[in-house]
Amino acid sequence: MTMLRFVAFLACAACIHAQTPVDKAWTILSGAAQGKSDDDRAKAVHALGLVTGNARARALAEAALSDEKEAVRATAAEVLGIMGAKESAPKLIAALKDKETSVVFAAANALLTLGDPAAYEVYYAVLTGQRKSGDALVESQMKMLKDPKALGQMGLEAGVGFIPFGGVSYTAVKLLRTDTVSPVRASAATKLVGDPDTRARQALMDATKDEKWLVRAAAVGALARQKNPAALKVITPLLDDDNEVVRFNAAAAVIQLSPAAMDPQGNE
Repeated sequence: MTMLRFVAFLACAACIHAQTPVDKAWTILSGAAQGKSDDDRAKAVHALGLVTGNARARALAEAALSDEKEAVRATAAEVLGIMGAKESAPKLIAALKDKETSVVFAAANALLTLGDPAAYEVYYAVLTGQRKSGDALVESQMKMLKDPKALGQMGLEAGVGFIPFGGVSYTAVKLLRTDTVSPVRASAATKLVGDPDTRARQALMDATKDEKWLVRAAAVGALARQKNPAALKVITPLLDDDNEVVRFNAAAAVIQLSPAAMDPQGNE
């Protein structure tokens, strides 16, 4: 090794040694997030969710929304929601047009977490099969209704968690073996609870007449949580529904929404 190379080597070693723990941490994360291994990129981006209120971490996660791998893009969208990165909302809205269902749902969930109403567009479309504008979904968008991987992004518990008693979760899991669409639509219904748009409320009321019991039960639960007495006109007939889950949810909703159904002490 020549003297010049030796001096350069020492300088480089000194530079590395001089790194603070924070510098080293950024080197590790940024290197992995932009590395060759898609598995490492996804893991590094996921770890960024632990860093909140940091522009550099947010920028790394935003960059990952353009990754060539679906899993990395979906992870990036999820992480931006965890970060509470409201500044990233425009990029997440753009991600709603991703060709992969898992990315679309991850972006929608992130936007919902951030309080951005753009998320409701996705859930409305999943529940009704069309956009709020009335346009039908194109074939590539309809595939989200038949993609089992989407259930992981939507969250199975979000899809059946509105049911307030035991045993039903197992029933829903068995249902997934033959019907991957109903749980997704049911989950979308539960996510529409906070949508102030009257079209969303009407979609939920229409869904109480859906042919799938899980969708009917979810719609009833969502309407009950909206505390809109007008929904009683579509919920009350479900007290005679053929499915016990729908009947039980309808009964609870009637109690929740009807002033006449208060207990003897007058408690709401």
